[in-house]
Amino acid sequence: MKYASLEMSYTRVTWLFVSLSLILFASARAQVPAIIVFGDSSVDSGNNNVIPTLLKSNFKPYGRDFYGGHPTGRFCNGRIPPDFISEAFGLKPAIPAYLDPAYTISDFATGVCFASAGTGYDNATSKVLNVIPLWKELEYYKEYQQKLRAYVGKKKANQILSEALYLMSLGTNDFLENYYIFPTRKSQFSVRQYQDFLLGLGENFIRELHGLGVRKLSVTGLPPMGCLPLERVTNILGQNDCVDEYNNVALEFNRKLEGLVAKLNKDLPGMRMVSAPAYDIFYQIIKRPSLFGFEVTGLACCSTGTFEMSYLCSQYNPFTCSDANKYVFWDAFHPTEKTNKIISDHLIPGLLAKFSH
Repeated sequence: MKYASLEMSYTRVTWLFVSLSLILFASARAQVPAIIVFGDSSVDSGNNNVIPTLLKSNFKPYGRDFYGGHPTGRFCNGRIPPDFISEAFGLKPAIPAYLDPAYTISDFATGVCFASAGTGYDNATSKVLNVIPLWKELEYYKEYQQKLRAYVGKKKANQILSEALYLMSLGTNDFLENYYIFPTRKSQFSVRQYQDFLLGLGENFIRELHGLGVRKLSVTGLPPMGCLPLERVTNILGQNDCVDEYNNVALEFNRKLEGLVAKLNKDLPGMRMVSAPAYDIFYQIIKRPSLFGFEVTGLACCSTGTFEMSYLCSQYNPFTCSDANKYVFWDAFHPTEKTNKIISDHLIPGLLAKFSH
C-alpha cells in the first residue's frame, strides 16, 4: 500500500512536470512567432550559395549529418545555433536562407536567415571575400517586411515582426579576416579603438532595427577565437595552444557589448535585448572536452583539421574524420553540430525565460 501511494505521488509529480513543460512550450510558441537572423557564418544557413564568393559550403562533406545528409550552405556537418533555438521555441527545426530559391515567403513567415559567411560589422570585412555586408542584410530585411505584409496582411505582419526573436552573431571576421591580416584598419585604430569602432557600427544597426519595429533581440559576442584550429596551428611558438591575445580581445569586446546592450535597453522604448553568453561554455568545451564527450579539440574533423574550410574541406580528403561527434570543430573555423547544440542548450533557457512571456 505504501509503495502504491509513493508510485501515485511520483506519477502525479511527473505529470505536473510534463504539464508545466507543455504550458511553457506553448507559451513560447505563442509569444515568439518567428526567428529572424543576422550575422556571419556562425549563423548563415545558405545565403552565400547564390552570391559570387569563394566562401561557400554547399557541397559535401558539409551537411553530411544534416537532414537527409544534404549540404545546405551551413558551415557545419549539421545544424547551427539558430536552428536549435527555433526548435526550442516550438518553431521549425531549420531556418531557411532568404536568398535560397527553394523557399518562399510562406516558409519565411516563421523564420528567416539574412546572415552571410565572412561578413562583419565593418563593411571592409565583407569586401575581403566578396560577401554580403551588414547594411545589405538590413536591406534584405526591409524587403522581407514588405513581402510579409503582402502575404499575411499589414496588421498580422506587424505583429509577427514585433513579437519575433531576432538573433545577431558576428564580429570574429572583423578581427581574424581583416584587422590582424590587412594593414588598413591596423594603421587607423589600436585594437581597443577598433573594438569601439565595431560596437559603434553595431549600435547604429540595432537602432535601425528598432526603428523598423524590432523589439526582441539576442546579440552573441565573440567566441574564444584564439582557440580556433586555424589560429592554433599557426601559434608555433605557443606550442599550438590557444592564442591568448585573441581570446583577451574577445573577452574585452564582449564586456563592452554587454555595456552597449544595457545602454540600448534604456535608450530604446520597448526594446528587450540580451547579450548571449556563449564564450564561457565554448571555452569550457575546448579546455575540458572529455566532460562534454569530445576527444579532439585542437584539430578539426574535416581534411587535416588544421587550416581547411570551404572548398579546401573536401569529401575526397582521406584525413576527414568518420565521426564528427568526437570533434569540437568541424572545419578550421567552425564548430561541429554537437558543439553547436551544447552551446545552444546553454543559451536556450535564458532566451525562453526572457522572451516567452
